[in-house]
Amino acid sequence: MTSTAHPSSRIGGFHKLAIPARIDAVAQFAGLGDDDKAHLLNTGNLPAELADHLIENVIGTMNIPVGIATNMKIDGRDRLIPMATEESSVVAAVCNAARQCYDHGGFVTSMSGTEMIAQIQLTQVSDPQHARIRILEHKEDIRTLCDACDPMLVKLGGGFRDLEVRVIDTRGGTMVITHLIVDTRDAMGANAVNTMAEKIAPQIGAWTGGQTNLRILSNLADRRLARARCVWRTADIGGEAVRDGMLAAYHFAAADPYRAATHNKGIMNGVSAVVLATGNDTRAVEAGAHAYAARGGHYTSLTTWEVTNGGDLAGSIEMPMAVGLVGGATKLHPTAKTALKILGVTSARELAQIIAAVGLAQNFSAMKALATTGIQKGHMALHAQNIAMMAGAAGDEIDRVAQVLVAQGTVRIDVAEAELQRLRSGA
Repeated sequence: MTSTAHPSSRIGGFHKLAIPARIDAVAQFAGLGDDDKAHLLNTGNLPAELADHLIENVIGTMNIPVGIATNMKIDGRDRLIPMATEESSVVAAVCNAARQCYDHGGFVTSMSGTEMIAQIQLTQVSDPQHARIRILEHKEDIRTLCDACDPMLVKLGGGFRDLEVRVIDTRGGTMVITHLIVDTRDAMGANAVNTMAEKIAPQIGAWTGGQTNLRILSNLADRRLARARCVWRTADIGGEAVRDGMLAAYHFAAADPYRAATHNKGIMNGVSAVVLATGNDTRAVEAGAHAYAARGGHYTSLTTWEVTNGGDLAGSIEMPMAVGLVGGATKLHPTAKTALKILGVTSARELAQIIAAVGLAQNFSAMKALATTGIQKGHMALHAQNIAMMAGAAGDEIDRVAQVLVAQGTVRIDVAEAELQRLRSGA
């Protein structure tokens, strides 16, 4: 007998229910009230019908604030950058970093290409080195099969570009791993390269006598590297002491993975916010970034910071950036489509380069804050507003309570509640 205190999560035909019926089922399971149900039914500026086709078992949407980073000059062109994030100070950090280098030319960006890698795993091979050569001998056959999978991609200038075959030792024995190198142009390319890998896998098994297993893209997109660089004049950032403090922060991150994890998280605050705003895959970009940061066997900084001959601070970033303008939410989500219009981009390459510049700007601001006032001063000033709202403040009460929290240096909900009570009592 099922206990009434622990209802069953086995809800037959849940995916077939209309959204209101799904919400009713969840409400009964979790004890949700009418206000909760009404909130879930309000999907904001994403139509419920579209949401229901983007993912499975939809019961609502999670609206994330979208802000605009100003002051960005990239490759000589001014840009407004849409950023979707729930974290205070992220958008402001990019604005501030960009303002401090705007008059000195802003950011310069480039891209290694738009190629993705699909991997085909081959096991149970008695002669792996011979198998490797046999696969390489079929490069032109593989080209023909891959390009036949997506004639439209080929028509747009993309398609199969190269073949790599690696022999690796694993706990399960020696494996032969084939890499299909495919130019996916303005698409992120996951669907295209996965289709090609599945098409080629049986042929590889037949040519080698081995057993093919996994057939899927790699998110370590190291043939799709976005790069950005920028110089901040020492006089514009507060002098040599600030510059040297920022360099010390970078040297720490470059040497220590515990620090590098937080250093790179700050970079991804900016990167993921633009990736999300444009409907791209945040998890793919994040996985690729962190794998790339560890490619040398030691997890380290995604950015590099140096001093120029003139004594100014030079920063650069290089990281995988598998984003696209076609396919998935980028073409379907109304907010993503609007964000791309605001950016004014015409290619995936252009979008990737902009995102890299945002990541570098974010890193600059985080390091500068750490090297000077500390990260909490600016962050907690913005966070104080969130605490005020959590305490129940509304309207102009939010700013008034937040100002008191910041002035006292105690951004805590108990202090906010006490201040709100004092404010409302007229004391």
